Amino acid sequence: MADMTNPHTIAVLGLGRMGDAIATRLTAQDWDVVGWTRSGRASGAVRTTGDPNEAVAKADLVVLALFDGPACRQVLDDVRDSLRADTIVLNTSTVAPAEASRLARRLGSSYVHAPVLGSVPAVAAGALQILAAGDQDGLDRVRAVLETLGTVRRVDDASTAAALKLIANNSLTGAILALRDSLRQADALGLARAQVLDVLELGQLGGLVARKRPFLVGESLTATAEFTVGALAKDMALLAAASDTPLRSAANLADTPASPEADIAVAATAPAVDDTVLEPLRAYIRGHATGDPAHFRDAFLPTAHIEGIRDGAFVSWPLDEYCALFQGRPASDEPTRSRRIDAIDVHGTVATATMTLLHGTDTFTDIFLLVRVDGCWRIANKAYHRRFEH
Repeated sequence: MADMTNPHTIAVLGLGRMGDAIATRLTAQDWDVVGWTRSGRASGAVRTTGDPNEAVAKADLVVLALFDGPACRQVLDDVRDSLRADTIVLNTSTVAPAEASRLARRLGSSYVHAPVLGSVPAVAAGALQILAAGDQDGLDRVRAVLETLGTVRRVDDASTAAALKLIANNSLTGAILALRDSLRQADALGLARAQVLDVLELGQLGGLVARKRPFLVGESLTATAEFTVGALAKDMALLAAASDTPLRSAANLADTPASPEADIAVAATAPAVDDTVLEPLRAYIRGHATGDPAHFRDAFLPTAHIEGIRDGAFVSWPLDEYCALFQGRPASDEPTRSRRIDAIDVHGTVATATMTLLHGTDTFTDIFLLVRVDGCWRIANKAYHRRFEH
């Protein structure tokens, strides 16, 4: 292992929340560290330089703690001429799998890709989970530093390490959005937020609720963001692009009405959709409940079509033909029927919604496209699927 006690042995490039925490932890554990940050902002706990080339010129180890792949490429381009041949580059940044592969090919055996699971408190406690990929010699040379930061989990290659980090962050996004759903439902039931959080702490989201409680009760002005909405949204966009597989959580997170610099927990407090977008859906439900087609005319635009497969053939009814199917009175089994709105996603002046209708032996899944026209939401089109239970 290279001698890591020489001056300027470890250069940390990027002193955002995680980079500063990493540099502070290494300094506190008696490593000799110099940091550099593009923004010029630093906590003061770490010795810094304004020139990244100065930081890396004498470094046995260069730690990257940057926002994304383009930032990693840019910084490495800037310091390329100052990197010594025997210097290891340890990248803790969250990047796309393809970006990690490109960096590994570019730097070869000098590169260790090591994204981390855990935020600032885990860094301070040396409790990160580190997904490390690289040549054995490179891993051996950085192992002592990594073990100062947490537990090392060996991964086959840089692409796999990057992909696993994105999957881990997707599970975090899922937990945040599950918490959002719980809080919205609790608000709809008129429950007190503090009481709801007390009970949620007893369940599967308990750890998250306990850690993020200041943000969940509106005390975020005095709490420090550990992982931001903007960073997590970036990671979900990377995952969706890398997997080429639909990822609803990416859109849900991106639509959070919060500052990108807000802690991820703030995403869980985003209010439910404006009630006005539900009005045409509720009018549609009233149409089924009463059999009165006037409610459908309130719900739909006059140009709307209702489409699906009926008796094995595709049908596309204009609104008038659809309304003619209803006789102005409830179905005989209406007391046993039920309907629920399953999902609604609003994007400016358009929205999509999904509804389930339980009508006796029939279960309908309705998919709606809604448009905001002249200040009011209306259903532009509906497609449906009918399942018949024998």
